[in-house]
Amino acid sequence: MATLKELADRTGYSPATISRILSGDPSLSVTPEARRKVLEEAGRLNYSATRSRRGRTPKGVLRVGVAEMLTPAQQLDDPYYLYLSGFVRQGCLDKKYTCLAIESRGEGFLPPEGEGVDGIVAIGLFTPAQIESLAALSPNVVFLDSSPFESRFDSVVLGYELGISLALEHLMELGHRRIGFIGPAYKLDDRRQRAPEVRRQLFVRRMEERGLLDLDLLLDCPMEAEAAAQAVGEFLAAGPKPPTAFLCANEESAIGALRALNGAGLAVPKSISVVSFNDTPRSALVDPPLTSVSTHVEEMARIALRLLADRACPGGKEPLRTLPIKVVVPPSLVVRSSSGPVCE
Repeated sequence: MATLKELADRTGYSPATISRILSGDPSLSVTPEARRKVLEEAGRLNYSATRSRRGRTPKGVLRVGVAEMLTPAQQLDDPYYLYLSGFVRQGCLDKKYTCLAIESRGEGFLPPEGEGVDGIVAIGLFTPAQIESLAALSPNVVFLDSSPFESRFDSVVLGYELGISLALEHLMELGHRRIGFIGPAYKLDDRRQRAPEVRRQLFVRRMEERGLLDLDLLLDCPMEAEAAAQAVGEFLAAGPKPPTAFLCANEESAIGALRALNGAGLAVPKSISVVSFNDTPRSALVDPPLTSVSTHVEEMARIALRLLADRACPGGKEPLRTLPIKVVVPPSLVVRSSSGPVCE
């Protein structure tokens, strides 16, 4: 497992800069190339910042296990989860909690070497078997970005319904009525079962309510940049009248859409507006910068740690509560240059 020093030797950047890139520090100003290089090396070397190298945790200090749906290499393809895990780790540092990696082994998870945990932050989607494996390590599990078994576990999720409404209201205020959606029809749900994708469902419902839904403008593709670019390219080549705006299921889909639209000679936003979901720091770095529904990943991480501290009490202390809580974090819309008035 790589260290910060090894990453520094491989990339040429200081350990402090690398740590801030990996934690998703929004105040850090680095070039896209620098960030790409650090993320690629972190994935290649299987870097993890969660292992304590200072020996056993002092008595009375909260020991937080972090279980992740994606490996570091997979997070390079969806940095949303990279930022979530980075902010959880940063939150542990700020509160002086010990942050420990919970390593996956198939459908199970291994406890941190030499230590138990007082509670676990589980980031992403997990199967029922994986959930039970985590609960066997600690009954105090907070799910971040999913909400399985709400009668047993705390969870922190995003308010998708508000996010879709904010995006559509923004586009309609700009005069858009022919609005398309880029994203999958089906995706894994909170227990990793195939289910209709929530953002697309909400988009369809809102457009139906306004009498504006055009099924031909729904582009079904994985939430990946290459898949979105291909879907948009094929749609444009097929010849139907394009929409005046696309709402994309995530940032990767929006980046792929920009690539395909630019390649087809369609200027954004003059010809077609594009609105994204997630709003990681990359949204401000692409050309043009993306109007995006902000998921407030740093606040989601903070809330997860607060919920965990309520119930995971080291040293045999009484928990502040025993009832599980689900927190829905309201998103907001960050308007940038990728959306503009209709020009027909």
